[in-house]
Amino acid sequence: MSNNETIECADISFRYGKEFVFDSFCHSFYSGISLIKGYSGCGKSTLLKLIAGYLNPQKGMIHLPAPWYKPSKRFQREGLGFVFQQLNLLPLANLSGNLNLVASLAGISSKDTKKRSGSLFEKLGLSGLKNKKPGTLSGGQQQRAAIARALVKSPTVLLLDEPTSGLDDDNTKVIKHLLSTSLPKNCFCILSSHDHRLEEIADEIIDFNLRLPVERHLKEVA
Repeated sequence: MSNNETIECADISFRYGKEFVFDSFCHSFYSGISLIKGYSGCGKSTLLKLIAGYLNPQKGMIHLPAPWYKPSKRFQREGLGFVFQQLNLLPLANLSGNLNLVASLAGISSKDTKKRSGSLFEKLGLSGLKNKKPGTLSGGQQQRAAIARALVKSPTVLLLDEPTSGLDDDNTKVIKHLLSTSLPKNCFCILSSHDHRLEEIADEIIDFNLRLPVERHLKEVA
């Protein structure tokens, strides 16, 4: 495939202070679901933020599929769906308001936003909660709402950082079913997780533990 059909991490180097997280890291991501697994601190979240453009590599380039080509503010508004570990739902807006704001910034019409929101709320079991504020919801409901917000603009790239962390099997099944059946066409979905329950929906699994010797001692006491 050409670069127009992949996300390319080309010789990426990034460090916090003197500590390298990536040193000449290369990988090609294809459309579908890619799962990055590994212990805490192995660079999973950092890579998602580099692909999103929230962090900039000290060396190398991130190449995005057309029409984006490289991370930018416009890509973040229109082409990117990102679910952070902290979720970052707007506390003073209800669930519908959270989705409406993201869709509006992406240039999506009110009519399309209403249709997409209704479909996502139904699939995620949130239809009766769309007028509720995030603070009144359970952790599982907030997690599903954050995923709905990321998907409402039908993003080219969907990045999910520990999307099932702390969730029970029932909530996890709902999220797995949505991701395996309802992603936008040709969407690049990259999951960062150490949750083995997600492995069965992944088209590709990248094990970061294999490239980080500093983490291997954890396997001996697992």
